[in-house]
Amino acid sequence: MASTLLSKSLLVNRFAHSFSAPSGKPQIFASFFNKKLFHSQVNSASVAHNPTRQLCSFMASSVAGARAQFSTKSLSMDDPVVSPDWLHSNLKQPDLKVLDASWYMPDEQRNPIQEYQVAHIPGALFFDIDGVSDRTSKLPHMLPSEEAFAAVVSALGIQNEDGVVVYDGKGLFSAARVWWMFRVFGHDRIWVLDGGLPKWRTLGYDVESSASGDAILKATAASEAIERIYQGQAVGPITFQTKFQPHLVWDIEKVQENITGRTHQHVDARSKARFDGAVPEPRKGIRSGHVPGSKCIPFAQMLDSSQSLLPADQLKKRFEQEGISLENPVVTSCGTGVTACILALGLHRLGKHDVPVYDGSWTEWGAHPDTPVDTAS
Repeated sequence: MASTLLSKSLLVNRFAHSFSAPSGKPQIFASFFNKKLFHSQVNSASVAHNPTRQLCSFMASSVAGARAQFSTKSLSMDDPVVSPDWLHSNLKQPDLKVLDASWYMPDEQRNPIQEYQVAHIPGALFFDIDGVSDRTSKLPHMLPSEEAFAAVVSALGIQNEDGVVVYDGKGLFSAARVWWMFRVFGHDRIWVLDGGLPKWRTLGYDVESSASGDAILKATAASEAIERIYQGQAVGPITFQTKFQPHLVWDIEKVQENITGRTHQHVDARSKARFDGAVPEPRKGIRSGHVPGSKCIPFAQMLDSSQSLLPADQLKKRFEQEGISLENPVVTSCGTGVTACILALGLHRLGKHDVPVYDGSWTEWGAHPDTPVDTAS
């Protein structure tokens, strides 16, 4: 037992040490493995060294290799969310992977990794939106390279045959971003947990505290993999095969072309005050306003009071009220490319499965010296 704990400690220390990246990018899982937290983990009854549990995990992995019929194969690809009741009933299926993708705005002063430590859905792994990102970009959490995404997802133990359910700590917020990321890289067998962790807990379902040894090892492998990719080094076996879908992601050039071409209706998920330029942007050095010709549907209008996605008829009404035709193409944006994905999620429920997201969103557009900006005044 002592040698096992020592091995884990050395692995965690190496993991933490790897995040002195000169790029200045956010450090994936960095606070996940500080000594205090790790000390509490290895002394927690929920993650104590358990040879029987390790043997069961190994056997479960072996059985999973047989790829028995999995219940998510009966799930509709048209509806992008699943209920907490469904997830609870299918949580132990070997071909189901669950990801905690919690992320918060800086002014909320919430630490998603620490919150994961306190409570997460049993068996869920943490997916760091800031960490799984393009390390060559100065913009926040931009889409990583195809190779980097494949390496991270492979390290997390997710395969192409798996169904993936992603959730977050606000209900339905940042999870939509990871749903979109998987779809950009060709994996459609992904759903968002409707109402997220808050609804899961409201219904009385169990949560785990502290990270398991398996979660630590996979997080370590994932962080090392993306570091290696961006340093031009070789990584371990890639078991998750990607297929990039370029039509689902837009860059600044595409948005500029659309101002005159008007091939897509541009919908902004930010608040109306930010869209109108009535309040300053939360990030310094960024102009206020919106892309000329775009319209505003704040992402919160996609959700009900329990932070669950609205029914299709109510979603349709929201878009129609803003003059958005569901018969014509739509592109979405927001502040940093997170809540734009909630609009894409709602449109997916309405049958529009090809909605691109402007990845750089207003943080890129508003900071660029040559891009046109409109305001309400």
